[in-house]
Amino acid sequence: MAAMEGGDDERMSIYKATRNIKKRHNSLYNALRSIYEDSIFVGEISQLWPQLPLLANLRCGLWYSSTFYQTCYFKSTDGHNNNWSFNTSRLNLHVALLAGQKGGCIIVDSTRKGKRLPDSMSKTIPIWTCVLNRAIQRYRNPGHKDENVKHVDENISNVDHEASEEASVNWDCSLHLPLFISKTERASIERRLEEFTVRLEESGADISSLAMSLRKPLRPLWITQKSVIWLNEVPDHDSWDFTPIILVSASSQDGFIQHRESTEFSWNYIPGAGDDEESWARGLTPILFWNHVYDLIDCEPSLCNRKVAEIVEADRVYRAQRGLDAPQISVNSQKSSGSNEQEKLTLHSNLGMMKIGECFSSKGNSAICWLGSTSVAVSTTQAAARTPAVDCILNCDKELLNVDPSYRYLHLSTVGSKFDRFSLVNNLPSAVKFSRSNLIQGKSLLVCCHDGEDISVCFCLAILISLFDEEGAFDDGNFFRETCITKWEMRKRLVFLCKFCTNARPSRGNLKQVFSFLNGGTSSDYEAVFPVGDSSRAASE
Repeated sequence: MAAMEGGDDERMSIYKATRNIKKRHNSLYNALRSIYEDSIFVGEISQLWPQLPLLANLRCGLWYSSTFYQTCYFKSTDGHNNNWSFNTSRLNLHVALLAGQKGGCIIVDSTRKGKRLPDSMSKTIPIWTCVLNRAIQRYRNPGHKDENVKHVDENISNVDHEASEEASVNWDCSLHLPLFISKTERASIERRLEEFTVRLEESGADISSLAMSLRKPLRPLWITQKSVIWLNEVPDHDSWDFTPIILVSASSQDGFIQHRESTEFSWNYIPGAGDDEESWARGLTPILFWNHVYDLIDCEPSLCNRKVAEIVEADRVYRAQRGLDAPQISVNSQKSSGSNEQEKLTLHSNLGMMKIGECFSSKGNSAICWLGSTSVAVSTTQAAARTPAVDCILNCDKELLNVDPSYRYLHLSTVGSKFDRFSLVNNLPSAVKFSRSNLIQGKSLLVCCHDGEDISVCFCLAILISLFDEEGAFDDGNFFRETCITKWEMRKRLVFLCKFCTNARPSRGNLKQVFSFLNGGTSSDYEAVFPVGDSSRAASE
């Protein structure tokens, strides 16, 4: 018996030793240094086509440059084997429009060790480009469309007909995948392209704008750190007979630990270090990283954790002094000895001496996005704190917002579905009631949350469906009372919203709460929004 206990202790010690080695390899300094080294490669590729805008595929790609033009959101899960999908919640139409305007674009992402490309680049984006190309061709040539697909051609007269006809004849609608994708998987994806195309056409997406913007079909090109590019033979992007979507996988694909050395320190390279930032970043954001990149890279690895803690705390103080969202970040760190005891990271007292940049938002874009002509807008709390030109503010962030008394203001503290599965749905009746009482008077409404991407977008979605018709006109809930809201109807409204708020990224859990409110609400929920005489929908439910 004693021998067995000794064996368990020995196995546990080996397990602990393995975990300690892994933790040392995946240290914060190693992650930041790896990101910095990979960013040099990204910068070199972007200089080959300086006219093309550089886009970050959220969230991992956002770490690899300080000069991104915009962001996009292509999920790897939409490209997983036997799970291929064309998700109308993530249409990324702004990417196609931008590529049409600029002649192409460059998208940056990375992946963990052992993979050539992330699935977002090897399959999700190729499927996306193919489906958009097919929809555009069928828009320009209605005869190629299925009978159940509607076609609107009011704007086609603005396009040069001869050029349009010539482009349609040579319009490439084939599926372009990396060579390492098997023929079996390619065939399986191709069998679903028609389904994906119909889904796009029925979603209400603005295909006419795409058809007018894109003169040449979209096509993905792939670049990794093992790609061979002759600098004296780099083709001009205008010379191609397609609109290039250049996909740059920032990290090295080597599957073994690379021990590297600088002039002062040695460190271990981590492929795809920007992935899963919650597990390693300790509150650091890409913008904070690039504001202090040389301070972090040049510091001693053993002091990196403390340096990051000081930067994050300085940012928190900066934001708190301006009434912005400034959550207290508490981080525990393993001692270097590898014991299980934890020590609290203490901050230096000279925070005021640190270099502080102008922008501390975790997102680069804090602008207000107006949702068409609805008088409803969505933004971050940071943008809402800058005295926006609106009449009312609906703050659905956890923290209070200091606003001018001239605004009509409502604060509904809401957290995501990961923390509370009912937080959003419980607040939606009050949110829609507040919105209705102001919109019916012709007031403008701003809905804000911390990042302006998830919770505030879900509030806006519920407001649009509850108070506006399909055309985006305020009807005081008539359409909502007369229509059974299906998931497809909600998805169409989300497509409309994302057309104006391109950084919208509502989570599935929060969208489920919106759908639950729209379909499973109690009579009291509807009476809280509409007068008693208008509760026919609730009664019919």
